[in-house]
Amino acid sequence: MALKNEKLVVFANLEHEWVPCGQLTLEEQGPQLVASQFAYGVNYLKRANALEVDPVSLSIANRAAVSGQLLLPTASLPFFGGIRDCAPDAWGRRVIEAKRKVPPNSLPESDYLLDAGSERIGALDIRRQMTDAPSAGVSAVHDLAYLMEAADRIQEGLAIPERLEAIFLVGSGLGGARPKASIRDVDGVLWIAKFSNPNDAFDIPEIECATLLLAQKAGLHVPPVKTIMLGDRRIMLIRRFDRYWAREGEQNTTDFDVFDTVAGHQKVEHRMGFVSGLTLAACDEMDSKNKSYGDLAAAIRRYCHPGVIRSDSEELFKRMVFNILVSNDDDHLRNHGFVWDPCISGWRLSPLYDVLPRASIASERFLHLAIGNQGRLATIDNALSAAGSFMLPQKKACECISEVWRVTRQWKTYFDEFKVSAAEIEKISPAFRHIDDVSSPALRALLP
Repeated sequence: MALKNEKLVVFANLEHEWVPCGQLTLEEQGPQLVASQFAYGVNYLKRANALEVDPVSLSIANRAAVSGQLLLPTASLPFFGGIRDCAPDAWGRRVIEAKRKVPPNSLPESDYLLDAGSERIGALDIRRQMTDAPSAGVSAVHDLAYLMEAADRIQEGLAIPERLEAIFLVGSGLGGARPKASIRDVDGVLWIAKFSNPNDAFDIPEIECATLLLAQKAGLHVPPVKTIMLGDRRIMLIRRFDRYWAREGEQNTTDFDVFDTVAGHQKVEHRMGFVSGLTLAACDEMDSKNKSYGDLAAAIRRYCHPGVIRSDSEELFKRMVFNILVSNDDDHLRNHGFVWDPCISGWRLSPLYDVLPRASIASERFLHLAIGNQGRLATIDNALSAAGSFMLPQKKACECISEVWRVTRQWKTYFDEFKVSAAEIEKISPAFRHIDDVSSPALRALLP
């Protein structure tokens, strides 16, 4: 199969305005991406508010060095991490394939990039030409019934009738394996709707929402989440944390608040750049299992704004402890994110997302990412062994462990408060671990 070069234009959304950012060249052989090249536009780099596409391979810290230069992905990867993060992942690809009526993973990467729509994650867009307009990618909340029906049909491999084709606009730019769509509520605020699957063993939207709310109770940074019922099916809504609303000429606060409640002031939606932990770890998807939380902590120190390094490192340590206690082993590098915060003009750890307990009867459990000296073994002793990687003295690390444990030990009380049914609590109960089962007496003696 012959090699083909596809030249695409990358746009960045800066202060509510789409501007051309640079040219992306993909070398493709059928559905296989062989290599990538990128060059920033000279005029783009003259902008004071220019956003870097990728802080690892496409940093603009030295603008003169990259101006007009042809740049390649780091570590001999075929794809730039920052571009990969704005490409559709598993679910989005399924939606595009259903629209095109083609087999799984049969399209060139350039097709997936172009079909993802302009409401993809982060502040980038990919178009074929400089003159192309942004494409739609959001439905209103009252379309949820149609979107859920379309998602069910895609999962079953059925054709999508014309009346349900909105899913092709609102589901194509999203990642993760489970069905979802982008919607706006009655106030115009952007959310991701995550649907259940009729074959799920338990109510995943209900449990995921409750677990994120539990994490919030434990002091972790979580975006607004809620569930709604549509007939007998539950849908989880998580507010897009890569968006914020502000008055013209103003920036959002660093706590990601969307609403400005002062009446009479015009607000507009702005976008924040987004990259995954996979990008900051500079590795391929297949290498994620060989990485650790320590690698993410090192990436925070290297790429995040100096003003958030200590707080973000502590937050990441607490997330690791929380994942151990709730048996969330879907903690791969794509499920850790970073956003470009306009208030500090730098990268920082994003709010927590995609946390789902996995019920198990195994006494020995493992996370996806390595934790400490004992690799991926999900114990608090293993977590404490890595405290230095997060710049935490032992005493402070023990305080962090206690803060998370004091809340998660009461998970049943909180789940009941969150209106999770007794039946669902029973199903997921084996996922939650008592500290006595995941720590040594010697460690527990250190906890305040």
